[in-house]
Amino acid sequence: MTQTLPKVTTFDEFVEFLPENSDVRYELRNGNIVEMAQPVGDHEEIKSFLGVEIPFEIKRLGLPYGIPNQVIVRPEGKDSGYFPDILVVNRANLPNEPRWKKESVLSQGASIPLAIKIVSTNWRDDYHLKFADYEEMGIAEYWIIDYAALGGRNFIGNPKQPTISVCNLVDGEYQISKFQNSDRLISQIFPELNLTANQVFRSGLPN
Repeated sequence: MTQTLPKVTTFDEFVEFLPENSDVRYELRNGNIVEMAQPVGDHEEIKSFLGVEIPFEIKRLGLPYGIPNQVIVRPEGKDSGYFPDILVVNRANLPNEPRWKKESVLSQGASIPLAIKIVSTNWRDDYHLKFADYEEMGIAEYWIIDYAALGGRNFIGNPKQPTISVCNLVDGEYQISKFQNSDRLISQIFPELNLTANQVFRSGLPN
């Protein structure tokens, strides 16, 4: 479970608070510092798998993108700061990010073609809070990978099924496509990416 530390915190205070070289991870959500749950094995396998597949696609297409290890995503003007599991960064826009070089903070949607969240116990934040903030920021694509079917039934079906929700920004609003089982993922950022939902859930291992 995630734990909320009782104190209203500004974003600047949060950046100062973040410990270096710590095994404990934190996010800032509407002024509240939240201790993140330790990721389990399946979560880390999916992250590792996509951490190979997506950079391969970036290199194959010759895109000016990168995948930094630790980046704070800050919705402009809010006391919130998120750490997506995988963040694809448009390096061409980084000179326009005033806090990038010293603090690894991104606040412009133009800097983030794709954010990926692998769902854990705090699924409501992934489907509601971050969804709304990323949409408002103008992040072009947001994947919610719910491999353990933790989300609400209105998000992943009834009965619940492992689901990948791909949210694409269209006229300032996210349009959601849901992928399950052997469905091939459809990504506007990587239209030639050839992965099924099951391949992601199984981290590329055969059935």
